Amino acid sequence: MDYKNLINEYLKKEIETIQAIDIDSVNTAVNLLVETFEAEKNIYIFGNGGSAATATHFQNDFNRGISEKTQKKFRFQCLNDNTAAITAIANDFGYDEIFRFQLKGRLKEGDIVTAISGSGNSANILNAAEYAKLQGNRVIGITGFDGGKLKTLCDISLHAPVNSMQITEDIHLIFNHLIMAVLYKTLCGIDHLKG
Repeated sequence: MDYKNLINEYLKKEIETIQAIDIDSVNTAVNLLVETFEAEKNIYIFGNGGSAATATHFQNDFNRGISEKTQKKFRFQCLNDNTAAITAIANDFGYDEIFRFQLKGRLKEGDIVTAISGSGNSANILNAAEYAKLQGNRVIGITGFDGGKLKTLCDISLHAPVNSMQITEDIHLIFNHLIMAVLYKTLCGIDHLKG
């Protein structure tokens, strides 16, 4: 069977979405991440499902990737990586509390929260983002579709303007690698675009 038309259709939508990314918002997010890095503060990151995998990917790329080459180290903490903690919190307090519970008593002044939700409407994501805002911490929201509640709640919106979860998740990984590439060049002097 010839799938080329479907393949081209997907790639076309991917390219259109990339071209619609708000570069100013990405730039603002990069500056906040650098500010947090320089201040040696924590960056809490989390998501559900595919977004959980993206959160883990961010943590790896910054804590190991960039931090391998820098004197100071990024302090990403991925809240969806501890299965025991998540299942205990979900069992005892409900799934909507799995991220907020982990932030309570841990967020310090200058820490930031990076919340990933394709729909922007996941209750556990919103609960944690709202808690962070109440504590005076800044929130980076990474969303797709229309951005949902998270897009309006967060301080900085990294938004994939597309009604497809697959392309949304693709773009979220592009945000990760794009920011990583910028910081590799500016913090480490390494240009990955030149191989």
